[in-house]
Amino acid sequence: MSSISTLQTHFGFTRLPFGRAIPPAALTQHPGHREAVARIRWCIEHRRMGVIAGEVGAGKTVAARAALDQLEPSRHQIIYVPDPTIGIRGIRSAIVTALGSTPSFFSGALAAQAASLLAGELDERSRLPVIVIDEAHLLSVEDLEALRMLSNVSMDTESHFALLLIGQPTLRRQLKMAVLSALDQRIGTRYTIGPMTLEDTADYIKGHLGFAGRADPLFSEDAIKVIHQASRGYPRTVNNLALAALMATRSMQGAIVDQSAAQSAVTEFTE
Repeated sequence: MSSISTLQTHFGFTRLPFGRAIPPAALTQHPGHREAVARIRWCIEHRRMGVIAGEVGAGKTVAARAALDQLEPSRHQIIYVPDPTIGIRGIRSAIVTALGSTPSFFSGALAAQAASLLAGELDERSRLPVIVIDEAHLLSVEDLEALRMLSNVSMDTESHFALLLIGQPTLRRQLKMAVLSALDQRIGTRYTIGPMTLEDTADYIKGHLGFAGRADPLFSEDAIKVIHQASRGYPRTVNNLALAALMATRSMQGAIVDQSAAQSAVTEFTE
C-alpha cells in the first residue's frame, strides 16, 4: 500500500484532504477567493468582459470553477479554453464546436461563424455563452485584439456573451499596452487574487480536514505557521506542504502534525 493511501487509515480520513478533485463549494473560502467568485458572477450576469489575475497557485482556476458551478446549465453554455496557445483560430474553433457546429476551414468564415453562433445561442436558445480562457497571459497581442473584435459585432449594443480571462499578473500589465487600449476599455471588472493571511491559511487547512472527516485540530499552530510562511499564503503550495507534512507525521507514527513534520515537508520541497 502506498504512503498516500495509508494516510486515510492512519488519520481516520473518510477521503484524502488537500486534493485537486475536492469540490470548491465544500471548502472554506478565503476573502480573496470569495471576491474573485463575486466578480466572475457579476461579469457573467452583466455579459461583460472580466480579468482575474494572480500568481501561480493563487486559486484563480478554483475560483472560476466555483463561480461556474453555480450557473444553471439550461441558461448558460460554458466554453472553457484551458490552453490559449492554440491561438485565435483554435479558440474560435472551440467556440463553434461547443455551440454544436463544425468549424469552417477558412479563417474569415470561421470568425463570422463564431460570432454568429454566439449571438444565436442567446437569441434563439436563450442560453448565455460564457467563454473562459485560462492561462490568458499566454495570449498574443493579436489574439487579444481578435477577442475584442469578436465582442464588437453588435456595434456596441449589449453583448451576446460573457468573456473571462484568467492569468498571471503579466496579463493585467499587457492589457495596459497602448495597442490594446480599446480592449482594456471594454473590461468591466478586474481583480487580482492575493495570498491568504495566516488566519486564512489556518481556516483553509481546517476546511480541508473537515471535508476529509477530521473536525479536531490535527495541525499544531506552529505547524500552520511554518506552512503559511513557506507557502507565502498561496493555496496550491499550502496543499502540497500540508500533504507532505501529513506523510511525515504518518512515517513517524505521530498523531498530530507538529512543527517538526511541517519543517520536514518544507525541506522536502526546497531541496
